[in-house]
Amino acid sequence: MDNGIIATVAALSALNGFLAWLLVLAEKWLADYGECTIRINGERSVRVRGGLSLLSALAGEKIFLPSACGGRGTCAFCKCKVTEGAGPLLPTELPMLNKKERAGHVRLSCQVKVKRDLSVEIPESLFRIREYQAEVGLIRDLTHDTKLIRLTLVDPSEILFKPGQYIQLESKPYEKIRQKVMRAYSVASPSSETKSLDLIIRLVPDGICTTWVHRHLKQGERVRFIGPMGDFCLHEGEGEIILVAGGSGMAPMVSLLAEIREKQIRRKVTYFFGALAKRDLFYLDEMHTFEKDIQDFRFVPALSSPAPDDVWNGETGLITTPLRSYLEKENRAAAQGYLCGSPGMIQACIKVMNACGISEDRIFFDPFS
Repeated sequence: MDNGIIATVAALSALNGFLAWLLVLAEKWLADYGECTIRINGERSVRVRGGLSLLSALAGEKIFLPSACGGRGTCAFCKCKVTEGAGPLLPTELPMLNKKERAGHVRLSCQVKVKRDLSVEIPESLFRIREYQAEVGLIRDLTHDTKLIRLTLVDPSEILFKPGQYIQLESKPYEKIRQKVMRAYSVASPSSETKSLDLIIRLVPDGICTTWVHRHLKQGERVRFIGPMGDFCLHEGEGEIILVAGGSGMAPMVSLLAEIREKQIRRKVTYFFGALAKRDLFYLDEMHTFEKDIQDFRFVPALSSPAPDDVWNGETGLITTPLRSYLEKENRAAAQGYLCGSPGMIQACIKVMNACGISEDRIFFDPFS
């Protein structure tokens, strides 16, 4: 190789090394915000390390804001009012805030970095969210890619939650994954069961937390979670309750059905559940039991892509197909819709329900993503 080329390569390498060193220094000195004060509801103050997101800084003080997406800025559950010190709105926040929220100093706490003293307002109800230690009491395969995880409470030893709510489970480092992450999972057990929680967790390709659960989590292992969170719950009314879910969206529906059974709620209930093929169906025995125990309950599973060897006489197609066919038969304007699944499925179901007379204020869901 020509000496001139070698000298050029060496010079560029040295320059890159120098620039990397400057970036390290800049991160250490220019982004060192020291300690900052967060004043909460005008009454309480906490001192935190600057540079963290507001969501993480508050969590370090055991003040937990909901975050179904794990702090990625896609669920907008971690909204709170920041009246001082937050700086301008970020592009990542703008799509998640309406005009009224922007004018009212509402921010996404996962996107606001603590660089100076802040003043925030947090609903009192969120102070009931706690950190829990639990032991994995059961791991059971429900399908080829879905597991039931039962968490036995250790500290505290009991939890109170509303059917439909979720918790945020913290993963542990494994293989090349060195960081811990928190992901939201709906509770699948009755609210009358206070000493343990059931979760239904489906494997997401390349999902950090679901991969940990499916391939590394062991029975008897200690885990950490925070909760309960979310406003997805059964609402009062006289009309029919229409549940629609797919995959692990089964979880909150099981909890809601248990509440309907335990409280002997006398309303018609129809549950549409979407799966790809027969092997993706689960909890069929449980649904059969609900049909016997709940006076006017019907379970409607549908397969969108049945396997060639599936013996199936039930509904086929996307879940919106049997849903639309059912809703078009009669006026169901008084009905309520409860949805849990992918964002695409939820939006498609909302469109069908709206077209069939169910207004958006009667449709409830948690926008997990």
